[in-house]
Amino acid sequence: MPTALRACHCCGLVQQLGEVPPGSVARCVRCRSIVPHRTARRAASRTVAFSLAALILYVPAMMLPVLEVERLGTSNSATIWSGVVSLMADGEVLVATIVFLASIVAPVAKIGAMLTLSAGDALLPRRDHRAWTYRVVDWIGRWGMLDVLLVAILVAAVKLGSWIEVRPGPGVLAFAGTVVFSLLASAVFDPQAIWEDEP
Repeated sequence: MPTALRACHCCGLVQQLGEVPPGSVARCVRCRSIVPHRTARRAASRTVAFSLAALILYVPAMMLPVLEVERLGTSNSATIWSGVVSLMADGEVLVATIVFLASIVAPVAKIGAMLTLSAGDALLPRRDHRAWTYRVVDWIGRWGMLDVLLVAILVAAVKLGSWIEVRPGPGVLAFAGTVVFSLLASAVFDPQAIWEDEP
């Protein structure tokens, strides 16, 4: 492999990397952190695997109840979608919009973007479009836990009344799996692979 320039993720030092033998790692000369080297294919296959796992768990996450509420002997369960619909019906448009975007749209958009980035130039031939897509995924990741915060506030508010009991439903596990696998997919993706083999 020819000499390539790589930046250290820890200290930012740009350094030349020659061929790294299999089973070995390259270390930064300044901070001794591991500097990633041509692992694009392996990283892409891991990204695809984690993204597909997140996509598979997304279906039960949307179909199974995430909250089971027992109030005065009456039990109700709610899926994420039915929660959005109920919030809209109650006039809570802002909260419903946040839950819809953070819990329904954002996970699918992030998973789709990670699969698209893993495909390389097959789906997005221009590198600047792939870089923009990665920046969007990174930005979405910062807001990924917003819906969890809303659910925590909702449960805390509901728990103020001793006559109401709120329990997590089976959809919570599937949704948590979706979130974890999508986080892993973006964590193992190597953004430097977007610019590899630049002609």
